[in-house]
Amino acid sequence: MASDHNNHSSYREKLIEHLFIGELLKLSWLKYDCDLEVAKPEVDNAGYDIIAEANGIVRHIQLKASFTASTTTQQKLHVKLATKSSGCVVWLKFNQETMRFEDYLFYGAEPGKPLNNLDNLKVARHSKGNKDGVKHQRPNIRIINKGEFVSFDTVESLYHALFIN
Repeated sequence: MASDHNNHSSYREKLIEHLFIGELLKLSWLKYDCDLEVAKPEVDNAGYDIIAEANGIVRHIQLKASFTASTTTQQKLHVKLATKSSGCVVWLKFNQETMRFEDYLFYGAEPGKPLNNLDNLKVARHSKGNKDGVKHQRPNIRIINKGEFVSFDTVESLYHALFIN
């Protein structure tokens, strides 16, 4: 099954995105008077995947995803995310057999507040070296450790962190 996740990674990425948006919309439908609006950027050069607005709060959200059993301990984020209104990262941990979300990790400030300054985070490097094997720094990309994320076990808890003061 893991090879399907690798062989069809673009498909999986879109599936995860749509499942997540669907969960947020369903919750908005059931409990929050259909107040949620979701948009996609036409160009991806500021680090976010979706823009979501609810309760007067606009979130620029960078999505990350990994298997529940994954040993991944860090993620990369674009420094421009800190310049966006309530920019944040949502790291979705999912069951690779059922594609159900089992954990929602959140890195961001309270609703209406921007991300903290990212200058103190480690600068990422390219994953592949140049012709000399040197992996140059990526000055606009920072590394965030899993311990910096807040974990939520339900989409409703995450929704509150995203949109409700």
